[in-house]
Amino acid sequence: MDTDNLLTFQIVARQGSMAAAARELGLTANAVALRLRALEEEFCTALVARSGRVVRPTAAGHAVLEQLPGVLSGLRDLRSAASGSAIAGELRIGAIATALTGLLPSVLEVSIRTYPNLRLHLVPGTSADLFSRVEDGAIDAAILVAPEFALSKSMEFSLWRRERFVLMVPPEETRTDVLEILATSPLILYDRGQWGGRLAKQWIETSVTEPDVRFELDALDAIAVLVGKGLGVAVVPDWAGPRPERNRVRTLSLPASAPSRGIGLLYPRNAPRTHLVRVLAEMADAELRALKPA
Repeated sequence: MDTDNLLTFQIVARQGSMAAAARELGLTANAVALRLRALEEEFCTALVARSGRVVRPTAAGHAVLEQLPGVLSGLRDLRSAASGSAIAGELRIGAIATALTGLLPSVLEVSIRTYPNLRLHLVPGTSADLFSRVEDGAIDAAILVAPEFALSKSMEFSLWRRERFVLMVPPEETRTDVLEILATSPLILYDRGQWGGRLAKQWIETSVTEPDVRFELDALDAIAVLVGKGLGVAVVPDWAGPRPERNRVRTLSLPASAPSRGIGLLYPRNAPRTHLVRVLAEMADAELRALKPA
């Protein structure tokens, strides 16, 4: 059974349109239709019904969709098992936003050069969401904020980087007393629903009485933009990677009591593709050590 045809059907069903599925896949609408037709011929039944430009799964199509995640995972497991210890196959790797732009690009560059037959499918998400996906087996590993709770014996976490929290202020802010600035300035809060945001919240609550929260959001690069426009100050991790307002914000060190967040790779200890994840972990560890300033 052709995995590409199965994935194409899944995307067509989600998009509800051949044209939209073609754009997502980088194919022509005709190529998408040919894949879908081949799959329907293999199943000997129609999987979608067309009404103008709208495409909807048939009853048989819905039945296939319900089983499809397990089938695709099983096919990938079979390929990994067949490859044995060979560094070849496909990995689904989740990553938080700052890892996608900060830590991963250099790792991916080395990965392509060193292991050309190792294919990575990147899945963005929050730490909590990605943790659940790794537990459920929906993805093979995830680069996320280090959990603040004990992991089960079936899971492993490899720390890649530790980031201290700092106070981000507009360039026109000339004061250096971070507690005074926090007590007298509007606060742009790192989302308290995120694992990193909880760390910032806990420290702020012990350091400032009734902070003036103006905005609250998860995206750290967007927080930097708001701070750069003088809309407030923010307690954020000193994250790796590009920042849209690097030249329009200043960062001040926090007291020693301030927290830090760990960023690393979470993966199951024993799974069909764990040997590939360990290869990626070792390669990333070596690459990120080389990137650290002396």
